[in-house]
Amino acid sequence: MTDIIQDSIFECQISGLKVIRPDINLSTVRDGRGFISTYFPEENIKEFNIVYFHAGMVRGMHYHPHFVEYSLVCGGEGVFVYRTNAEDPTTEKSLILSKGMCVRTPKGVVHTIYSITELTVVASLSNRWDDSDPPIIQIGEV
Repeated sequence: MTDIIQDSIFECQISGLKVIRPDINLSTVRDGRGFISTYFPEENIKEFNIVYFHAGMVRGMHYHPHFVEYSLVCGGEGVFVYRTNAEDPTTEKSLILSKGMCVRTPKGVVHTIYSITELTVVASLSNRWDDSDPPIIQIGEV
């Protein structure tokens, strides 16, 4: 196996948020069975969760002080919103989410997901939720 250099499709120079570029195994495309898309996190993953969103819902702006979160979209569409300045709502930026996208959100970056359709996301964490005190800080109304 060769060394893998993880490129990002997008990286916010202010917040460090990244959209991770997957490695596509081309032999799995060429054999006609589909494909395998592989992502390489920068941190060790301690926990992963399946998060289901109903269409038109939002989880609320929040941040995680004790872990990096990877959000891998498994189905549906949504909008990922984050702030380049945690205290300033006018610094909000957005990314369209669709199947196969993976967003790396560093500790302390204020973010949320708005679901456009039914949306399924695997959230992978660099620290266990229950070992983080607190695991989440809500910003404004939920």
